[in-house]
This record gives sequence, C-alpha cells and structure tokens, in this order.
Amino acid sequence: MAEADRKNRELSVFQAILARRSVRTYEPRTLDITTVQTLLEAAVRAPTAMHEEPWSFVVVQDKSALKRLSDDAKPLFIERLLHAEPPTPRVLHTFNHPDFNIFHEAGTLIIIGTKMSGSFVEADCWLAAENLMLAACAMGLGSCVVGSSLSALNTPAVKAALGIPAEFKAIAPIVVGVPRGKSVATPRKKPQVLSWMFPNVGVRDVHPS
Repeated sequence: MAEADRKNRELSVFQAILARRSVRTYEPRTLDITTVQTLLEAAVRAPTAMHEEPWSFVVVQDKSALKRLSDDAKPLFIERLLHAEPPTPRVLHTFNHPDFNIFHEAGTLIIIGTKMSGSFVEADCWLAAENLMLAACAMGLGSCVVGSSLSALNTPAVKAALGIPAEFKAIAPIVVGVPRGKSVATPRKKPQVLSWMFPNVGVRDVHPS
C-alpha cells in the first residue's frame, strides 16, 4: 500500500478500536521496513509498570521460515490442547491438515516478548501488542494474534533457528499484513458492570430496567 494511500485511510483511536478485526486472510506481500518500524514505535508507547519497558521484538519475514515454524507449531499446539481439554473435531482436522498455515499466509510475524521476569512484564507485553494492532488497523493493515505458535516459539530449537536469545520468552506473536477482502465484524457483549459507586450516593444500580 502506498504511503499516501495509507495516510489517507488513517483512523482516529476510537475508530481503530471499533474497526480492528482478527484478520485471517492476507495478500501475499511483505511489509516494508518503515511500516514495521512504525508499528514497533506504536508498541513501545504502551503503558508499562514502574517504567520497566520489558518488551523485546522479533520480526520474521522469511516465508519459508514461517512455513517451517507453522509445521513445527501445529503438533505442539494439538498436544497442549489434549492435555487441557479435548479439542473439537474441527480444530483437530484444521491443525492436522498439512496445508494449513497457522500464520494465514501473512508475510510478517512480529513476536513480542521479554528477557525480563517480574509480576507485570507479561501484561506490559500485551499492552504493547494492543498498541501495535490498533496502529496497524489505523494504517489500513490487518493483524491477528497467533497463540498456537507459542509452544514452538519457546523451544530451544526454534529460538536457535530464528536467532532468538535463549532467555527470551515469546508472549504475543502477531501476524500483520494487507488484508485480502473484508473481515466480518463479530458481536461483543455489553460491558458487564458489577458495581458502580457514585460520590455522596454510594453504590447505585446502573443496569437498565
């Protein structure tokens, strides 16, 4: 997408929040370096506990490496599911299919993680992830968290293959790219307010009758 076209499509923050989708179909293009750097700049402006800024980033844009990573990740994800709860037949069929790519053929994977430990480092990384995804949406790009890749990304073999330091823990793997077609909006529940305390009044029922 040309820079001028992208700027013309940029959205306000609230428009981007409402427009963001988990995109699972992408054009076969790779994002340019400037675009990736812009997304990373948005990510590092996220809130951070005690100003630790614990996040680090890994960018993978090699299509063959992404395909190998997808193939490595699928059986590990199925194994993890089997230990937690029986996956549905549809999920088993999808992840066992040799042609299924967990990265949805996107050309850019940005892995947000940390080399630090602490009570809030994972939360900080997820806040950075949301910043990145909203920025991508505002720029006319699609994104999707690919949690099924986490088990593979945190193995020594995959870290070595991708040049990731052994102490790095992958937390939020996100594919980003140019969407192919439109993603359908999914409904969201109304905010569930459990309690609302007003000044000089106390708790009041704010639910519509």
